[in-house]
Amino acid sequence: MNAPIASALLAAPLARDAGATLTDQLANRFAERIRQRLLPPGTRLPSVRECAKRHGISAYTVVAAYDQLLAQGLIEARKQRGFFVREIRSAAPAAAVGHVKPRPEVRPSAPVDAAALIRGMFNQPGVRAMPGLGTLPAEWLDLPILSAALRRVTAGERLAPLALHYGEPAGDTRLRTALAMKLADFGVKTVPEQIVTTAGATQGLDIISRTLLQPGDAVLVDEPGWAVEYARLSQLGVRILPVPRGPDGPDLATMRALAEAHRPRLYATVSVLHNPTGCTLSLASAHQVLKLAETHDFHITEDDTYAHLAPAHAPRLSALDGLQRTIYVSGFSKILTPAWRVGFIAAPRKLVERFVDVKLLTTLTTPAVLEQAVALCLEQGQLRRHAERVVQKLDAARARSVALAQEAGVRFVTEPAGLFGWVDVGVDTDRLAATMLDEGWLLAPGSLFHASHRPTTLMRINFATSQDARLWRAVQQARRHLG
Repeated sequence: MNAPIASALLAAPLARDAGATLTDQLANRFAERIRQRLLPPGTRLPSVRECAKRHGISAYTVVAAYDQLLAQGLIEARKQRGFFVREIRSAAPAAAVGHVKPRPEVRPSAPVDAAALIRGMFNQPGVRAMPGLGTLPAEWLDLPILSAALRRVTAGERLAPLALHYGEPAGDTRLRTALAMKLADFGVKTVPEQIVTTAGATQGLDIISRTLLQPGDAVLVDEPGWAVEYARLSQLGVRILPVPRGPDGPDLATMRALAEAHRPRLYATVSVLHNPTGCTLSLASAHQVLKLAETHDFHITEDDTYAHLAPAHAPRLSALDGLQRTIYVSGFSKILTPAWRVGFIAAPRKLVERFVDVKLLTTLTTPAVLEQAVALCLEQGQLRRHAERVVQKLDAARARSVALAQEAGVRFVTEPAGLFGWVDVGVDTDRLAATMLDEGWLLAPGSLFHASHRPTTLMRINFATSQDARLWRAVQQARRHLG
């Protein structure tokens, strides 16, 4: 969600002395939320009586506003059920679908509401922190480190060879060397030749999927899991096989049954400080997952995006496996800055050139200037020291957020750890999120983190951006209203 919407449209009350009528104001507010995917397809709008009470207007005004939305094709009326956001589907070209018909029970529709979470990342300075976002507050990041690294990398005659030519296809050698040394701290033994740099970890995940998967292939995923990963895999036409994620890792019995029935090609997971639960894979579960991968011949993509916020000794599948079946992915957007799209893949040797080929077809190369700046931060220990300071701040923020949440009657489903908390608020979080938008708060309802949309009382909070007591007072008030 962008700043103007967050700071004005969503939080502002309807104005009786405005240039537009109350009907037009209400209709425009809902229309904007629908177009921004903040109200995803299938969402039930408040009842006429509930909406009228919330905004202090007449039922007639609400009916007139809903009529406008019906006329625009944004919502539909369902007899004796109410008004719902329409699900508008565009016909896919036959060539894009392929000849394999996915099994309906494991191929959910693309969770288009994940786009709202992405849009929310592009907030502007001056807008209050949002508990649904996935990034650290800007004031926690160290701009002097970034500035100094860029100045040193581009000083004198160093700039021309970096800025005026394409970078190396596999990525800057200096960065790949620094990354190989850093990965050794996590127990992942590799060499620069096994590393491919990417435009952020997200591109790394996309390169792996495009290289290893075909439409109709089956992929195991954690559930709950990352909404954007579900959406991206759905766009590729693969069959998503959700595996329940518990405190110690995936449900191994479910994973075994799905592997036997569907012969998956890939398992996509976050081992350490899992998004959204904050859990870390146990050593025992890690060994069992690797055994299943060996038995059923599938690769494992290990997304370690939160590596710098976690203990170095946390169990990682890539460390145990030695990059045989595992493919390690990470980046620096969570710790340095989301603006520098620098990520990487560490892979089995036999896959490296295939990944490079796909990278060349999508972005040609990656920016050598930024890659060398990140390498400098790694080489001189600046990134390590910065990460230590961030972890200290996050520990304090987590303690405060947990105390405020529990005081508001919110229950933590998993032990609070890392950047994210997985909480039960006791009411449908899709409805809660819609209500909280009126107060200017962007939430991340639990339905976003499931492979197929379903109501849930769970939601994800960002500990770094959930320390405002006003947020939890608003949650309490909204829960009473919805309960």
